Amino acid sequence: MAQIDLKGMGVALVTPFKADKSIDFDALGVLIEYLIGNECDYIVVLGTTAETPTLSKDERQQVKDYVRKRVAGRVPLIVGHGGNNTMELVNELKTGDFDGFSAILSVVPYYNKPSQEGIYQHYKAIAEASPLPVILYNVPGRTGVNMSADTTLRLAYEFENIIGVKEASGNITQMDDIIKNKPARFDVISGDDGVTFPLLTLGAVGVISVIGNAFPREFSRMVRLGLNGNYDEARSIHHKFTELFSLLFVDGNPAGVKCALHHMGFIDNELRLPLIPTRIATNEKIQSVLNSLRG
Repeated sequence: MAQIDLKGMGVALVTPFKADKSIDFDALGVLIEYLIGNECDYIVVLGTTAETPTLSKDERQQVKDYVRKRVAGRVPLIVGHGGNNTMELVNELKTGDFDGFSAILSVVPYYNKPSQEGIYQHYKAIAEASPLPVILYNVPGRTGVNMSADTTLRLAYEFENIIGVKEASGNITQMDDIIKNKPARFDVISGDDGVTFPLLTLGAVGVISVIGNAFPREFSRMVRLGLNGNYDEARSIHHKFTELFSLLFVDGNPAGVKCALHHMGFIDNELRLPLIPTRIATNEKIQSVLNSLRG
């Protein structure tokens, strides 16, 4: 199976909604053009930031169809395909339409709280069924369980088509352990904008970014500088965005980045329940930071 290049900045694409909560495909198209025109390296469709749990099966297919047609091969596409029903995921992998996508991003099963062996067996089943390379996604703050470094490395060594991990555990020691002991063909990707710079210095290959929706050119430049060892310049960009890193998540993701994109004129500030827009105080702080960044 061909290796895809995960170096650089991927963007976890938001799903814009209209006031009636229907998908705003026009806004989605404008955002895609903005990302591609501003040095985004690849796009992740139907991830956490896309509010995927609130999309119907038909809507998820519509988003996949629209994005791959609009992108038209200009940048690689990765599609989120995870859940806590292993048998259903395996069936969808065997029967689904993945044309135009380069890999799947599959989150650790949530809510069930499986053991490490259960996580291993889950990904084993996915790896054996997937028509595309698989990127693991460890985000214990959302799933309720952490995939240990040992489990990640076990999967990395045993399955050739498991090609990387999006690590959002917040545990730098765990991430460093994976980077230090992984096979050469396996990549570690930051799953948290705020720790991307330090992870690059340890050997991560990039980030799947939330803030990249709003600032693709600046954040991708930071990643490239870090990958090239220009740490002083990369650090200065990192520090430029530290306040925004926090603000975008204080009321939950993607509420923060949707607020920013709204102020930048890209989308309506609409989310689907159970998510709601940022509080007024957060909204005002985000607008203030945006004004200073653009000023």
